[in-house]
Amino acid sequence: MEKLEFSEKTDVQKAERSQGLRKKDYIKNGIKVLVVLVLLVAIFLIVYTIKTAKKHHKEEQNAPSPVPPPYNPTSNPSGDDPVKVDLILLRNATRIGAVCLDGSPPAYHFSKGFDSGSDNWLIHIEGGGMCNEVETCSRRMLTPGGSSKFMEKMGFGGILSSNKSKNPEFYNWNRVKVRYCDGAFFSGSPNGENETTGNLFFRGQRIWDAVMAELLDLGMIKAKQAFLTGCSAGGIATLVHCDSFAELFTAGEVNVKCLSDAGFFIDGKAVSGEYLMRSFFRTVVEFQGMEASLNKECISELKESPSQCLFPQNYLKYIKTPVFLVNPSYDALQMEYVLLPPIPDIYWANCTKSITQCDPSQLDKLHGFRDSMLNVLSQYQEKKNMGMFIDSCFAHCQTDSNKWHLNSPRINNKTIAEEVGDWYFNRKTVHDIDNCRYPCNPTCSNKVWE
Repeated sequence: MEKLEFSEKTDVQKAERSQGLRKKDYIKNGIKVLVVLVLLVAIFLIVYTIKTAKKHHKEEQNAPSPVPPPYNPTSNPSGDDPVKVDLILLRNATRIGAVCLDGSPPAYHFSKGFDSGSDNWLIHIEGGGMCNEVETCSRRMLTPGGSSKFMEKMGFGGILSSNKSKNPEFYNWNRVKVRYCDGAFFSGSPNGENETTGNLFFRGQRIWDAVMAELLDLGMIKAKQAFLTGCSAGGIATLVHCDSFAELFTAGEVNVKCLSDAGFFIDGKAVSGEYLMRSFFRTVVEFQGMEASLNKECISELKESPSQCLFPQNYLKYIKTPVFLVNPSYDALQMEYVLLPPIPDIYWANCTKSITQCDPSQLDKLHGFRDSMLNVLSQYQEKKNMGMFIDSCFAHCQTDSNKWHLNSPRINNKTIAEEVGDWYFNRKTVHDIDNCRYPCNPTCSNKVWE
């Protein structure tokens, strides 16, 4: 009986061991199958990615029109002030149709003046590209550049700072930052080609009028000094609206002037031989119905090409209000959107991000762009009511950051803030131009694009 029991146990153990081996074989075979499947999926994804990339590259090469600069605010939202400034939505904006691209109310930030600056007003217009078709404007609607739904509090820096050491002339003024949410330099109108397409609203001019009306009610009507400023797209908007801003005040009673920072976009030729910015401006003027907001004298002169009146070089001579231009001659944004092809290749990729990465041949192209800008500016160098600070830095906006004063490039050992202050308060004539090529000015903080 004992042998029988032992035999039975042995048979059971054999069966269990055989079953265990089969399980291990199943597992091994399953793992092998799984590995093969993973490899096949990986190969498929690699092939698909390569084909898709080639397809997209081909589509980009055959794109019918260049893509305009996207919304990309140039200012540092943290600013210099330790306390961020509240966002104020425009009152009654939707009732009068003064709305952002998505139909939301436009907005601004306001920091009240104090002491000797209580009756003085500085308005700064935010920058951030433009949009010229349904696709680019629809994308813009999902950013602060097209909707106040995405806007937040903002710190004030540079020319908006309340710190005297950082902003010696305007620190205690009433300071306003106007948010840019129309994509057409506060100049679009419902007469644009496709306002109803994609639920887009082209109301830039209405936004401008409504913001100015609200600021007048807020106390700007009693201003003794008024200064309209802006950078990039805000610099263009400043020039477009400079005279109409001055007309808000009684002539001869208020010191009204304008400052355009990095807004002097030139009608330059790209390395490809095309006039890319000319195409950008033409399409945005037509798409958003901007013509009525452009300078009337310029339109009369260039009636065959009204969009040319968005280039400051063509209408600056008609602006009656004193204007100051702050601009790097190696304007980093213009290098990318005026000088280079719509889709920069690998050869230009590093150079557009940092001028230190440009080889001698590329630098020659950049020098050529600088020479073109200075040539265009030369017709305004002797204009009495105009000031200039044209440095040889690779930069873009410089007035709403620490480049305004503490970390400013210097010309004749003067910062931007010092020279603008001397010009605004009529202490002297200012026509500062770096008469040398990069990298001649050691005080430049040359920009590295992210």
